[in-house]
Amino acid sequence: MKNVTKYQRQYYMPPMKCMKWAEKEYVDKAPIWCSVDLRDGNQALVIPMSLEQKIEFFKLLVKIGFKEIEVGFPAASETEYTFVRTLIEQNLIPDDVTIQVLTQAREHIIRKTFEAVKGAPKAIVHVYNSTSVAQREQVFRKSKEEILKIAVDGAKLLKELADETEGNFQFEYSPESFTGTEPEYALEVCNAVLDVWQPTPENKAIINLPVTVELSMPHVYASQIEYMSENMKYRENVILSQHPHNDRGCGVADSELGLLAGADRVEGTLFGNGERTGNVDVVTLAMNMFAQGVDPELDFSDMPHICEVYEACTGMKVDERSPYSGALVFAAFSGSHQDAIAKGMHWRDEKDPNRWTVPYLPIDPTDVGRNYDADVIRINSQSGKGGVGYILETKYGLNMPPKMREAMGYAAKAVSDHSHKELHPDEIFNLFKSTFENVVEPYSINEVHFQQKDGGITTQVTSTFNGKTITTEATGNGRLDAVSNALKKAYEMKFTLVTYQEHALEKSSSSKAIAYVGIQKPDGTLSWGAGVDPDIIRASIDALVTAINNR
Repeated sequence: MKNVTKYQRQYYMPPMKCMKWAEKEYVDKAPIWCSVDLRDGNQALVIPMSLEQKIEFFKLLVKIGFKEIEVGFPAASETEYTFVRTLIEQNLIPDDVTIQVLTQAREHIIRKTFEAVKGAPKAIVHVYNSTSVAQREQVFRKSKEEILKIAVDGAKLLKELADETEGNFQFEYSPESFTGTEPEYALEVCNAVLDVWQPTPENKAIINLPVTVELSMPHVYASQIEYMSENMKYRENVILSQHPHNDRGCGVADSELGLLAGADRVEGTLFGNGERTGNVDVVTLAMNMFAQGVDPELDFSDMPHICEVYEACTGMKVDERSPYSGALVFAAFSGSHQDAIAKGMHWRDEKDPNRWTVPYLPIDPTDVGRNYDADVIRINSQSGKGGVGYILETKYGLNMPPKMREAMGYAAKAVSDHSHKELHPDEIFNLFKSTFENVVEPYSINEVHFQQKDGGITTQVTSTFNGKTITTEATGNGRLDAVSNALKKAYEMKFTLVTYQEHALEKSSSSKAIAYVGIQKPDGTLSWGAGVDPDIIRASIDALVTAINNR
C-alpha cells in the first residue's frame, strides 16, 4: 500500500525485559470485573440510552454478576447526572455492588462528580488525565512535570472531597493513553498519585492502565503491565486494572496476556461496544475462561435473553458470528462437521457425560441457553447424512441404518439445493415421512396371512398394482422374507433384502414401532423404506413395500 512510511511505532517497551507472563499457560482465576457499558459503551451510541433503558441495563448487569459497574460521567450531561442520583435515591444498588463514576482531573468536573455520588453506599471515583507523548505534545502542549501535576492535583482534590462528602469512596486513577506513554513516566505518575492516596489493605487504590488506542501487539502490552506491576509502590494495596480497546482487533488477547502479566481487574463491555472499534468484549473474555474450566464468576447461562436486552437498550446488534453469543456460532451446516458433532455427542453419552470434548464445539451450547435442535445442526445444501440423521434421531426418535441416513441426507440436500433455503427440523421430518414412510404407490398390500410349514413360513399376500389385485403364495425363512418372495413372484421383481432394523418409536404421535428395510437392486444400488405401525410385523411389511416403491 502507498504511504506506509508515514506510520511508525508509537508505543514504548519497558526499560527492562518483562517476560514472566510468557511462562504461564492460562488465566487460572476470574479477575475483578467492571462493566463500563453504561458509560463508555453508552457514549459510543448514536442515540445514548434513556434513563429507563439505563436502569434496565443496570439491572441486567447486576443479574449477570458484575460487582463493579461504571454508571456514567455525571458531569457530562444531565441524563448522566440524573441516572446516578436515581440509582442512589431509589436504592437500586445492591449491597454487594459498587458503582463507579468517571471524571477528568479538572476541579469543576471533580466537584460535580462528588455532588452526583453523595450518599452512595459505596462508589469508586475514577479520575484520569492523558499522559502519552502524542497528547502531551499535540493536545495539551505541556511538559512531563506539568502533566504529572495535573494528576497529583486531581488526586489531592479527590481525597479532600471524599472527606467532606457523605458516602463511602474508593479511588481509581488512569493515565489515559497509557499504551502511548513511556512506561517509566507512566510509573512515575502513578506512584505520585499513590503517594497522595496512601492506599491501605482496607481501602485499596485502583490503578487502571488503559489501552486507550491499541498501538502494539498484545505481548507488548503484557510486558508493559508486568513492568508496572513489579515496580509500582504500595503494590499489595493496589488493584491493577486494565481497560483495553480493540483498534487492532486484539482487545481480548490484550486482556488475557495482561492478566497473565499481573493485572487484577478488567474494565470492559458486553459484546465489546465502545468508542471506535469498541472495548474488550467481556462475554468473549469470560467465556474463554469458562471453556478452559475456570469459573469466570459471571453468569451467561441465558445468553439469548442477555442479547435481547442489550439490543433493545442500545440499538446495537449482536453479530451472528460473535463468539459464544451469536445466533450461528454453534451452527454446523457442513456435512463433515455435522457428522463429527453427531458422533462426538454419542461418544460423550456413552463414555463420559460429565466431560465436554465434542468436535467443533468449544463449549456445550446448552450452558449459554442454546439448544442442540435449533442452534447446532442446521440443514442446507451443504449438509450431509450426519446432520440429517442426528436431527431425526434426537428430535423424532428415528435411528436409521447408516446407509439409509446417507439416502435421507441426499434427499434433504436435493430439496435444500433446489429451494435455496435452510430446512427446519419439521420440514426434514415431513420429507422423511413423504419419501420413506409407508409409501403405497404403485404397489400396495391389502392382506397378509401366515402359516408355519416344514420349519419355514408360508404366506398368502393380496396385493394391488395399477388397479389390479392378485393373491400370491410363497415361502421364506421368516415372515418378511416370505412376503418379499411373494411380491417377487407376483410381479417378477428382482431384488435382495439386505438390511432390516427395528426399534420402539416413543416420540411418534400414536405408533409404537418403526421398521427400516433396505433392498439391493440388480445394479447394486440400494432402495429404502420405513414402516410405522403398532404391530412390528405390519411395520416391516410396510417398510418393504415402500422400499419397492422407491426403486
